[in-house]
Amino acid sequence: MTERQESEERLARPLIHLARMAGIATSYVGMSDDYHEIDDDVLVAVLAALGLDASDDDAIVRSTKALLDARRGRLVAPTVLHVAGRESRVLVNVGVLEVPSATITLESGEDYGGAIVPGPGDGAQAYPVDGRFMTTASLTIPADLPLGYHTLAVTVGERTEYARLISVPERVELLDPMKGGRLWGWMAQLYSIRSADSWGVGDYEDLKSLLTDAAHATGADFMLVNPLHAGEPVSPLTPSPYLPVSRRFVNFTYIRPEAIPEYATMADDARRQVDELRGEAEPLDGDAQVIDRDAMWRLKMHALWIIFKAGRDGARQAVFEEYKRHAGDGLEAYATWCLCYDKWGAPSADLGNWERRLSKESPEVIGLRDQFPDTLEFYRWLEWTASEQLAGAQRAAKDAGMRIGVMADMAVGVHPLGADVWWNPERFAKGATVGAPPDMFNQQGQDWSQPPLNPIDLAATGYEAYRTMVRDMFAYAGAVRIDHILGLFRLWWIPEGRKPLDGAYVHYDADVMLGILALEAQRAGGVVVGEDLGVVPAYVADSLSAHGILGCAVEWFEQRDGAFRAPGDYRPYALASVNTHDLPPAAGYLEFEHVKLRERLGLLEGSAEDFERSARHERDAMLRMLVDNGYLDASLADDPVANERAVVEAQYRALTGTPCKLLAAAIVDAVGEKRAQNQPGTNNEYPNWRIPLADAEGNPVPVEGLFEREGAQRLAAIMNGTA
Repeated sequence: MTERQESEERLARPLIHLARMAGIATSYVGMSDDYHEIDDDVLVAVLAALGLDASDDDAIVRSTKALLDARRGRLVAPTVLHVAGRESRVLVNVGVLEVPSATITLESGEDYGGAIVPGPGDGAQAYPVDGRFMTTASLTIPADLPLGYHTLAVTVGERTEYARLISVPERVELLDPMKGGRLWGWMAQLYSIRSADSWGVGDYEDLKSLLTDAAHATGADFMLVNPLHAGEPVSPLTPSPYLPVSRRFVNFTYIRPEAIPEYATMADDARRQVDELRGEAEPLDGDAQVIDRDAMWRLKMHALWIIFKAGRDGARQAVFEEYKRHAGDGLEAYATWCLCYDKWGAPSADLGNWERRLSKESPEVIGLRDQFPDTLEFYRWLEWTASEQLAGAQRAAKDAGMRIGVMADMAVGVHPLGADVWWNPERFAKGATVGAPPDMFNQQGQDWSQPPLNPIDLAATGYEAYRTMVRDMFAYAGAVRIDHILGLFRLWWIPEGRKPLDGAYVHYDADVMLGILALEAQRAGGVVVGEDLGVVPAYVADSLSAHGILGCAVEWFEQRDGAFRAPGDYRPYALASVNTHDLPPAAGYLEFEHVKLRERLGLLEGSAEDFERSARHERDAMLRMLVDNGYLDASLADDPVANERAVVEAQYRALTGTPCKLLAAAIVDAVGEKRAQNQPGTNNEYPNWRIPLADAEGNPVPVEGLFEREGAQRLAAIMNGTA
């Protein structure tokens, strides 16, 4: 029998002890229930990415002592979590006979008047720090502390230290319609769905139309869209919405120029120039094979510069100024990075490149800002304009009767050469990227090339970067979906130069991060969904449910030992869908599009015949589940290709048989599209994130009339329980 846990001898090794102290898992169980112990060289490399030297035995001893001294040398941890409605104990490092006292300044700036009572610590023995013997005491935070980001001041003798005291709700409350029932909506890749007024790529005005049309024509309550995080300022643009340059800001390439108020009031010549540029972009809308973002943006950016230079009246300029004040240093980070990219070219890993050579304090960067103030202001203005149009789409959705509206998608991380990393490099680990170990769907593992947030810096800064990002996402959405929410618990770190399988899990403080999600969701009256697919320990789903955060249930993944689970057995706290953006649409999956694609791209570990045989068994098992549970007539299961629409609709009927609080229908399934939007493990081998919405015959499907189409109406009737 395979050993299922590390031996006492292994756990006693100094390297293993240091790694575990630093939050690194030294073993893990994979998706196939396979047990792995992390090699020493991987642990050494991951520790180095955290800033801890473990290169030899002496270094391990020094790093262990430094880590302990740093934790014990503070009076109080820099971030303290409190759950409103409960008392909480905060441990304080004190001298053996010392007693701590504390005060709290509320987020509003007012003093908290409740009593903060000192008490005993955790019973640990005294320990030496800088020649003094220390122990622990505690402070009790009262249950009535209000929600918010407060400041805790702890005093021991002549010494005072401050901590960010984050008071969060116990859980995210379900929306009223979800308490005794559920809501449903659509899933869409915004860039792929164009209208007659698009510039070749779906935009925020198209999103507004999709939301309001979906509400009126189908009764949907939300639309889950691809991440709308900020991207590059000039071409070439990164296709993947999951590799943004900043997660705090939104993507200004989705702006509709003609929807900017100044377009209607500027001089005729200027408006004519914009219209001519739009005319050049018009042919892009008819391409059913590939989305050409770069061609679109070269034209649209020129048009936006013309509108920007036309100026604004006093009232509009005042709104712009207030936006800049509120966005603060974060906006300066992104706008400055865009300016450098614009004038000096794309960032690269080359040591002579500006992104590697210069920082935000460099004289060259400051000089560039002074040299091109208009261009810098242009990038601030683009971000303001984009945020206004996205907020307008959300308002329109709520005005149309949607209970949620936009469901925004939060990517796992950011581009390693992007604005967030360049402006605040201390927030990210050095020498490691985020990914996933091998599993049955990605047999070689995955490397997403994104640098992980450093958990040490997160704690030291009161999770400022994370909470600001969550707050800003809820400013434009009624729900936030967290891609790979396992990353709030642990992330698979891959040391630089290693393969995805040569990584290790690094743990994060999930209670703090989930608490921040709950706090921001409550303030916004919103919903949180966590994508918890793949290799996810059972405790993650339990924790999500305890915090009122919905997980994900994908029909094609709800299987074990070759059999699909009955829909009635799904967990209630989930967003249920037939598929995801990493799978072909329902019709394509039934026709083994995933098998053909992986064989064509050389992504299979075994033979194509074996993989197709496995896929056929999987499809047959799906058909049996649909028939056994009464969602599909047995006679139609004999020829699933000839009866494809009936099978797809049966899969959606099965969703309605789940107890899940949210259901999502894919727009690609409503129109008969068969091509995958993304094939994990590829870059330019396949046009990931560049597939326009088309029907089964390959014809482009526009926004206009989309939800009046027969396929959309039939799926909507199923989701509404009327068919």
